[in-house]
Amino acid sequence: MTRDYSKFFPPNLKGGTPKPSLSTRDSLGWQPFFAQQISIEELTETPPVRVIEVHRNGLHVVGDGVDTTIPPLPELTVGDWLLFDALTPQHSRPLDRKSLIKRRAPGTDRHTQLIAANIDTGFIVSSCNQDFNIARLERYVALAFEAEIAPVIILTKADLCADTSVYVDAARAISEMVPVLTLDARGDAPREKLAPWCKRGKTVAFLGSSGVGKSTLTNALSGAHLAETNTIREDDAKGRHTTTRRQLHVVPSGCIVLDTPGMRELQLTDAASGINDVFADLHALSQRCRFRDCQHDTEPGCAVLQAIEVGEIEAARLTRWKKLQAEEAFNSSTLAERKSKDKQLGKTIRSIMKHKKKRG
Repeated sequence: MTRDYSKFFPPNLKGGTPKPSLSTRDSLGWQPFFAQQISIEELTETPPVRVIEVHRNGLHVVGDGVDTTIPPLPELTVGDWLLFDALTPQHSRPLDRKSLIKRRAPGTDRHTQLIAANIDTGFIVSSCNQDFNIARLERYVALAFEAEIAPVIILTKADLCADTSVYVDAARAISEMVPVLTLDARGDAPREKLAPWCKRGKTVAFLGSSGVGKSTLTNALSGAHLAETNTIREDDAKGRHTTTRRQLHVVPSGCIVLDTPGMRELQLTDAASGINDVFADLHALSQRCRFRDCQHDTEPGCAVLQAIEVGEIEAARLTRWKKLQAEEAFNSSTLAERKSKDKQLGKTIRSIMKHKKKRG
């Protein structure tokens, strides 16, 4: 039976030029990177499908002639590609990823939460209001760098701000490798300004806290009401959770858009190189310190502290760098490593107490 994909693929914008017909697979962002992982026989027997939505009870996958829900697989997330096994869907083979966004899950068990896979560009969204937070933006940029995703910072609600230069300058200071755009999330501005990244077959993701305009941007690119939107609280400009799940949308330009729920807590894990990329200036300076294990605190011959003294680097930037490094190291350590450290600490404490007892 032929499936009706009309609800998943929105119509072209009014007045837009119709696009040439593509297979469902190609419309979902199928690329040579994935094609080279499979044989002709596999392509026929187990057609590639993409995870477009994650539910508690399963994964919604779509491909050529396939639109179904398969049992949940903990190692998969939205955006993943897999070879669909119709007889035993739970044995469908995942394909290697181009990129993966992940974080340490909220809570105390410290497991890793997969956010999205095979994203080409990460639009990191913030607002030109009191919700703007430079440390949060640095975290998202480090996340994108580590995942080998091209980050772009988008500053929304520019129409409500008398002077956006303060926000723009602060965002540009994060990294010279990250473009910074300001726009009103409504109207035609998103389609026009984001067009260089939102090309046919490319997958982009809107990342950021609640209320910054991610869902509004998704709707602007689609020309339709694909995602629910909500207002922010007037007293502190904090957003209310609107998007409750991660879902891929194909928009008329041929781009695949991922709208994500706002993340109040973004704990980095396995992101050491991404952090060093964000703080490339500090990382380079640290290589010139007198001591290899310099903590950039009170050590003599510290190149980082010298740069702060002469005004080349802000002390606050060093503080944020050290905080992210410490957080990432702790979150990335395995359970066995943490148990080993706790065990060694316990031995040290018992040894000290034993020694004190003998002296007493």
